[in-house]
Amino acid sequence: MQIRAEALLLATRSHGEHGAIVRALTADHGLLAGYVRGGRSRRLRPVLQPANLIIGEWRARTEDQLPQLVLELVHSRAPLFSEPLPAAALEWVTALTAAVLPEGHPYPAVHAALTGVVDAVEVAPAARGWAAALVRYELLVLAELGFGLALGRCVVTGTRDDLAWVSPKSGAAVSRAAGEGHADKLLLLPAFVRAGGAADWPDILAGLRLTGYFLARDLLTEKRAETLAARARLVDRLKRAVA
Repeated sequence: MQIRAEALLLATRSHGEHGAIVRALTADHGLLAGYVRGGRSRRLRPVLQPANLIIGEWRARTEDQLPQLVLELVHSRAPLFSEPLPAAALEWVTALTAAVLPEGHPYPAVHAALTGVVDAVEVAPAARGWAAALVRYELLVLAELGFGLALGRCVVTGTRDDLAWVSPKSGAAVSRAAGEGHADKLLLLPAFVRAGGAADWPDILAGLRLTGYFLARDLLTEKRAETLAARARLVDRLKRAVA
């Protein structure tokens, strides 16, 4: 195995006294893990920051062997980690991606969308400039891994009009009329989730509640559940910022 590719760094964990295991997302090869010699050194720690753009070279003698990874920094996003909201957003989207994607399977739509979210976090003057995109990214991850929500028509009546809720049981849309009297058992479906476009903060927070429910139920279970702590920190900071 020998792969050289540009990648978005997702996660790093210490391995042994001096090394680190790095997980990064490439456009053509999907999620790749590799062992970085000296990954805990003062020189490499700033490079191995989640959300950094790198060029990596993965080498292994067999498919079963953890590849050795040599990397170089293309673009650093380390300065964003000094700002509470951007830091929480980058921590969450990279942790989510690293936790749920299987290794070695290309997900070009996920790669493109994650790159877009990270870029938006970097350049937007305020959180509202990227928060809606983050909700859509979570929806995409659910869909790409087989847990997409059915938001095209009402699961009760079949209508495509006035869809206002999502059933937590089926993950399907429910019209306002069909959900009348059952709002306490349903999840709010903000308009921007279906139709795109701009969103205000109440809708963004409702969108995060919607995606958060299905991420916790379908993807971030058992050992992966600890990843939700990063999301809880992000949501808490967003709520405090817009209160």
